[in-house]
Amino acid sequence: MDLLALRYFQAVARHQHISRAAQELRVAQPSLSRTISRIESQLGVRLFDRQGRRIRLNDRGAAFLRRVDKALAELEDGRREMADAAASGPGRVAVAAETLLQLAGVLAAFRAQRPGVRVRLFQASLEGMRRHVASGEVDFALASQALSGPGLASVELSSEEVFLAVPRGHRLAGREDVAVAELAAEEFVSTRTGHWQRALLDGLFAREGLRPQVVCEGDEAAATPEMVGAGLGVGLMPAVARRAIGEDGPVAWARLGSAESRRTLTLVWRQGAYLSPGALDFRRLARERLMPDAS
Repeated sequence: MDLLALRYFQAVARHQHISRAAQELRVAQPSLSRTISRIESQLGVRLFDRQGRRIRLNDRGAAFLRRVDKALAELEDGRREMADAAASGPGRVAVAAETLLQLAGVLAAFRAQRPGVRVRLFQASLEGMRRHVASGEVDFALASQALSGPGLASVELSSEEVFLAVPRGHRLAGREDVAVAELAAEEFVSTRTGHWQRALLDGLFAREGLRPQVVCEGDEAAATPEMVGAGLGVGLMPAVARRAIGEDGPVAWARLGSAESRRTLTLVWRQGAYLSPGALDFRRLARERLMPDAS
């Protein structure tokens, strides 16, 4: 079982789809299928459950994936550490985040200090970020919801209030203490399940024994104010978005009465992972730029 075969398994496990993994890896689908079958034969267990052309990682496959992610991440750490020791290049920093806009200020400062370092950005859901960090594909994840677990280290960067954005003229516009129960009949514009806005919305309603009526969902959180302003529904938006949009934008604002209506921004990395000088600078700048009381 060589490293290439393990990387093939990692890609198939991530996609849970042979043809999509083959497309990413730029290999023939039959060759990839044979590689997966060979790994299963060597291990003596099935790693995927198969239903026709569909495959799904099973419990044994998930356990093996955790080991493979850890092993390949350690090897990548070693390669990068030796490359830095040999000064063979400026290096790279890779970051995953649910929304990339919040990285703009940090990246501008980082580019000014480390102009030669390559930067790779990944937009991902919470579970996507967890996989990216565990596999060593990224140095950091910038998470807007709890991302914790064995082998992960983190630092809280900021915490801000999340407001209710409503169409202008809405009955709740300008209210200062809206109870979640008052929103039971409202239609919501939100992101898909897995993103922080949706996780917060679902959590607020679940505490009241309710479920939100989501009529518009997607991956483009930046489109929320336009959709709300067009009258499709109401939506949750953080304080940073309110400041950017202003009081004369397409939406009006209301304040929720729940103390849980907040977004906490956390920088997460793999505990014990090798961090290049560039990555250490990125972490320092993230703290300086995003932590309100950082000096």
